[in-house]
Amino acid sequence: MLRRWKRVETAVFCENRWWAYNVDKFQIPDGLSGEYHYVHTNGSSMVIPVTNDGKMVLVNQFRYLGDRESLEFPCGSVEKGHSHLQTALLELEQEAGYRADEIREIGRFNPYNGVTDEFCAVFVADRLRSATAKPDVTEEFELVYCTARQLDDMVRDKVIWDGMTLAAWMLARHEVL
Repeated sequence: MLRRWKRVETAVFCENRWWAYNVDKFQIPDGLSGEYHYVHTNGSSMVIPVTNDGKMVLVNQFRYLGDRESLEFPCGSVEKGHSHLQTALLELEQEAGYRADEIREIGRFNPYNGVTDEFCAVFVADRLRSATAKPDVTEEFELVYCTARQLDDMVRDKVIWDGMTLAAWMLARHEVL
């Protein structure tokens, strides 16, 4: 059994409506102690929309830190008081302009477990109906429709580079096929 670290104290260094930058004081059973800096979130939800003809809906958007466009499944942070499911439904409508008659959670993952305590819940949405997309003021999206084979090709050809989309596709691939 691996030794568990003990959290002695947590301090919030800085926060916004999506996450907090925390500094924990910790102690390891052999007496070693130190500070651990990380990002705390309420989690995120990523949704894989599947159209009636079996195509998936991705959104292309500009990513500031990468200074380039990124092809991704709709995704967003879970705001305080919301559930992962509520967030998935909201992001589906906001980013892709769809509502789903059927949605199911297929798994969860941590996108960067040495830096954040975030867990992203992945949903597959079926029986889609058109809705009005309502992106945030900082968001701009282009919709891209593709088959599972086309998505696999885009992953292989490094067109899709977003880690959360890659992880979600690994969880969903068997569900969609």
